[in-house]
Amino acid sequence: MAGKNEGYGSQSISMLKGEDRVRKRPAVIFGSDGLEGCEQSFFEILSNSIDEFREGYGKTINVTVMNDHTITVEDFGRGVPLDWNEKEKRYNWELVYCELYAGGKYDNANGGAYEYSLGLNGLGACATQYASTFMEVYSFQKGTQYSIKFKKGKPVGKLQTEDAPKGKSGTVVRWKSDTEVFTDIDIPLEYYTKTLMKQAVVNAGLTLNLKFQTAEGKFISESYYYEHGISDYMANLVGETGLVPIQQYSCERVGRDRPDKDDYKLKIDFAFCFSNEVNLTEYYHNSSFLEYGGCPATASKSAFVYAIDKYCSDKNKYAKNESKITYDDVKGSLVLVVNSFSTQTSYENQTKKAITNVFITKAMTDFFKESLTAFFSENPAMADKVCQQVLVNKRSRESAEQMRTNVKKKLSQPIDNIQNTVEKFVNCRSKDPEKCELYIVEGDSALTSCKLARDADFQAIIPVRGKTLNCLKASVDKVMKNDIIMDLIKVIGCGMELKNAKAKNASTFDYDSLRWNKIVICTDADVDGYQIRTLILTLFYSLLPTLIREGRVYIAETPLYEINTKDETFFAYDENEKAAILDGLKDQKYTIQRSKGLGENDPEMMSRTTMHPATRRLIRIMPEDEETTFRMFDVLLGDNLAGRKDMIAAYGSQYYELADF
Repeated sequence: MAGKNEGYGSQSISMLKGEDRVRKRPAVIFGSDGLEGCEQSFFEILSNSIDEFREGYGKTINVTVMNDHTITVEDFGRGVPLDWNEKEKRYNWELVYCELYAGGKYDNANGGAYEYSLGLNGLGACATQYASTFMEVYSFQKGTQYSIKFKKGKPVGKLQTEDAPKGKSGTVVRWKSDTEVFTDIDIPLEYYTKTLMKQAVVNAGLTLNLKFQTAEGKFISESYYYEHGISDYMANLVGETGLVPIQQYSCERVGRDRPDKDDYKLKIDFAFCFSNEVNLTEYYHNSSFLEYGGCPATASKSAFVYAIDKYCSDKNKYAKNESKITYDDVKGSLVLVVNSFSTQTSYENQTKKAITNVFITKAMTDFFKESLTAFFSENPAMADKVCQQVLVNKRSRESAEQMRTNVKKKLSQPIDNIQNTVEKFVNCRSKDPEKCELYIVEGDSALTSCKLARDADFQAIIPVRGKTLNCLKASVDKVMKNDIIMDLIKVIGCGMELKNAKAKNASTFDYDSLRWNKIVICTDADVDGYQIRTLILTLFYSLLPTLIREGRVYIAETPLYEINTKDETFFAYDENEKAAILDGLKDQKYTIQRSKGLGENDPEMMSRTTMHPATRRLIRIMPEDEETTFRMFDVLLGDNLAGRKDMIAAYGSQYYELADF
């Protein structure tokens, strides 16, 4: 046993100072020391420019990203103060970029420099400077350019001033995140486009321009602007698919989170409609996208369920003894964007992904309820449409839940019982799911050969009888009535992942109930065997995709040729291997024959080529590109007839000799 460390005492306590407060613990401020934290550092600088726009200064923000990961954010606001601060007896550049919890946003509720600000805690600009390999700040005010530079968290030189055009105002921040702080600084284009688009949505009238340099040196330019904010955004999303026209409501409220606290201001703006083709709920506060919601999520769930349930009850829309709607039934067709601002905000943390103000939750809930109740009362025809769709969603959900319950009962038998109910299933002795292997073999003859060649301790076998159902095209009902498929699902043990338009992510699936470390598809190396293999793979792709993603599904590679000499037998799995083996035999006499079907192989050969872990060849099925994989399944076995015709036209001539005329 290692000796105890006796060195912990009064001199063991130390304190991080200056830039080390961020550089050595970036996740405390940015939520992560990886790419997500680096992305948050960019957002902190962008937030300051957005706050200037919110106060009415500057209608454009330019973001430039170079392929060496240098970022520039330019706004046309008032220009960040960098000069001497008589009150604090220090330069403002020190306060803003070298001091945590310093800035101009601490007295917003009482007429400070910012009323509704995204930047709030006086952390972002300083923390980003500390986390950078370098940073340059240029501020333009009343005909003067002020500039200061930093390197790895420390200032380089003094504040510089020079003349600038009298009409020019704003701030330019140029920096590069430090790989000594973040494990990854390669922020992808998609993050910038998504972030700037969302900021344009919730800041009506703001133009955000992006120039992004690719690895090859070319620039991609994008621009984002929504004249009317969230209503324009929603109109673009929904188009003509809305069950009702887009509805938008706004209000201002004043309140406090606790009786002994001061009042603060709240602005609420929300838009909604219902659609069967678009489904979206997004929440923003002080321009920050609330990934985890908080107040607006709680309020919208309560209000939408309340208003729709009340209308259904008042208008007798429920059937006799029918259960009430839930938020899941509403959300299935809801398109909702909430955009709010307050002069005081309680975020869960610096990354600002949820807000928790008591007053905001209550004010939003009340306002949402009032607005929805008024909408339903004033528009009964629209209200009927909405409620009818929500009830359809509810009844579909309940039907899907009943189906899942029935399937789960059907599939949740113990493996010993399944052995008695699944025809010709041969179980193994071990019950350890990290050791056991299941071989899916082609037909009864292959079953016999594999049974004699297997290691009965951990290898189980189930035969498939002929070609299985094409699960890519079959309905859930048809799948559940297919004995071959249901026997396979029973033996595999973890249920099915059922997905359809009415019950997204509906599932009887439980990965922890999987009984096998490996599931091996074992078919003949001929056209029929390849087709059976493809149909079984389609079953996994359609009903058990997680098993493919987790690397549990394999193909047993069976040899094409058996090459015999006087003393030894070789197996070749393709033409190149055959040629290599023959070259190696030199002057030895040999015989060569095309390998037989699995059912004709003797146990020794089956063990060596197909089942023994030391000598077999298994191909693990891993979809490197799920989109490409789905496209190929769709072309070969799905409803994409045009794609299938194109593939036949392009490649059919290569298989002309195999055609069965």
